[in-house]
Amino acid sequence: MSHQDRTDPKRRPVPGAPPGAGQPTRNTATRGPARRGPYVVAGVLLSVAILLPLMPQTYSFSAPTLGGMPFFYWYQLLWVPISAALSGVAYRLVTMEDRRRRAAIRAGAADADVDEANGDERS
Repeated sequence: MSHQDRTDPKRRPVPGAPPGAGQPTRNTATRGPARRGPYVVAGVLLSVAILLPLMPQTYSFSAPTLGGMPFFYWYQLLWVPISAALSGVAYRLVTMEDRRRRAAIRAGAADADVDEANGDERS
């Protein structure tokens, strides 16, 4: 038995946890189950932002020029805002999924509080 498993009467309950749940342990879930989709899309977006600029054979020529600047240079400069936008979209997808997963755990704890208040015990 580790020192974290012992109950301390001076410790306050965790906000949002069902009554009697005590302090969270190493095995306490903090997030609900993950969906694969947002993480896959974020990975593809980040891969595009990294891999396409690393393939110079696709843009190593001088025509067309833009303001006297060869294609080789302005194409690479164009990838700076594109990569920032793709990274921002990937970040947004992952944070929205993380919020959804945290809300799923909170909703489960809230459902347990409501059920306990109504006298409904589930086994």
